[in-house]
Amino acid sequence: MRILLLCSSFNGLTQRAWLELRRAGHDVTVELALSEQVMLEAAQLAKPDLVICPFLKEKVPTRLWQTQRTIIIHPGPPGDRGPSSLDWAILDGEPSWGVTALQAVEEMDAGPIWGYRTFPMPAEPPRKSALYNGPVADAAVELVAEVAAKAADPSFTPAPLDYRRPEVVGRLRPAMRHADREFSWEEPTDAVLRRVRAADGAPGGRTVLAGAAVRVFDVYRGPALSGRPGTVAGRREGALLVHTGDGSVWVGHLRRDEPGAVKLPAVTVLGEQAALAEERSGYSEITYDRSDSVGVVSFDFYNGAMSSEQCRRLTSALRYAVAQDTRVLVVRGGEVFSNGIHLNVIDSARHPQMEAWININAINQVCREIVSCTGQLVVTSIGGNAGAGGVMMGLGADRVLVRQSVVLNPHYRTMGLFGSELWTYTLPRRVGAETAQRLTQDALPVGAAEAAALGLADEVLPGSRLEFERAVLDYAERLAHDPGYGRLLAARRAQREEDERRKPLEAYRVEELAEMSRDMFDDRHGFAAARAAFVGKRKAEATPAHLAAHRELSGASAGAGVAESHM
Repeated sequence: MRILLLCSSFNGLTQRAWLELRRAGHDVTVELALSEQVMLEAAQLAKPDLVICPFLKEKVPTRLWQTQRTIIIHPGPPGDRGPSSLDWAILDGEPSWGVTALQAVEEMDAGPIWGYRTFPMPAEPPRKSALYNGPVADAAVELVAEVAAKAADPSFTPAPLDYRRPEVVGRLRPAMRHADREFSWEEPTDAVLRRVRAADGAPGGRTVLAGAAVRVFDVYRGPALSGRPGTVAGRREGALLVHTGDGSVWVGHLRRDEPGAVKLPAVTVLGEQAALAEERSGYSEITYDRSDSVGVVSFDFYNGAMSSEQCRRLTSALRYAVAQDTRVLVVRGGEVFSNGIHLNVIDSARHPQMEAWININAINQVCREIVSCTGQLVVTSIGGNAGAGGVMMGLGADRVLVRQSVVLNPHYRTMGLFGSELWTYTLPRRVGAETAQRLTQDALPVGAAEAAALGLADEVLPGSRLEFERAVLDYAERLAHDPGYGRLLAARRAQREEDERRKPLEAYRVEELAEMSRDMFDDRHGFAAARAAFVGKRKAEATPAHLAAHRELSGASAGAGVAESHM
């Protein structure tokens, strides 16, 4: 079928829907819902058999849903209505939640139901972003495929919304207001966690800290300390430990509650006030664990962004792990594996160009540690989405394992950068020069199955993130005890020595940085504007050139506008 995806942004969920529908053989056009006129023009140009809205904040124009079958993917169980579904689900401690595919009608979220999925909610309140990118996205992609199949069946009729039916468990909920997101540090830790996580990653929980009105993000349960609620009890790795009514929480990120403010590590936002706090233990973005044969370096950076300081700490952790007597090293990312350099920190620096330069050099050191490890076999565990330098960072390993639901964006072009992270060495080595050129220039998302087919990944493993990580550890243990382990390690060493003789890693690094210096300091491809637009979350105004060109090459209709994911 010809399918039009209407969306508010080409985010991870929309990319997964696009990949799934294309994999099933459909002709798919993606359009950004910039305005009512744009949406109507997009449908007129695409002439779709079906319109699906996997992530849409805007109201579907009446003329569109009256003339085209238009299906909304709503992040709530049947009967749930309103724009703040996930926020309320977390705040109210719902035991289960769901996703519903419903047909657009005049009344928002009240149309006939095409299908739904439900799932249990975790006992510990999840971050809204983790809930959305995890079980919600998984359910939504299943529903998108189901909707496409049902649309091809002329006998299918959707079920009218009927609150008397037992599966219709939701209700109309109002949009969450600023007052609903406010909290006091005098509240119990559980209440603080729930309030903040219901608003993470946007717009954040509202409160006052150290005399400043702030938005709070990225919180974790701290120790049962006694102290005046709202006072800072310590700091570590950019995070602050803050007293609550019955204990404490670690606060990873803050944003001053004022126009133009940017979300940054909490210590950075409070500045001198945070610097006075004592260094405490009990919080770490990077950990190392090992068995007799397998060592695991785990890192979980908020939204996958890696600042210069985070890169330096990860480099130190990798050097420690490489020096151990294990046989296999697993490099494991978090909810988001990595998206490369930290654009918010860069854009907020006194000298952004210099901070960008320091950041790219620091992440290059991480990549060098992975590539240069010849005393152990290295496995990269990609359980969450990855982009730009985050993808390239993982490619230096012997084995790259990805979770089935992962989306990779192995390109830099949309951010106006040539890229570094030794990609000119690691990417062609895996996929060949021609495919490497296509991936970096087309700048399109790659699903897990396609990544394996191309050689970007060695294996695709199913399951939840926890199930995936267990499977990776099993894989690493089997690799460590493989009868051919010695031969595999010798082959890694020999290949690295041969590659180094042919062209040293340092030569790749220098050549890449020569290009990056022109992008960062001379701004030859608009890095400054692209970075500012990303950090400021500015709405796209036109179709990015790489997606428009792809539509023309694939025969899809040209249309109005498509948003792009961050690097």
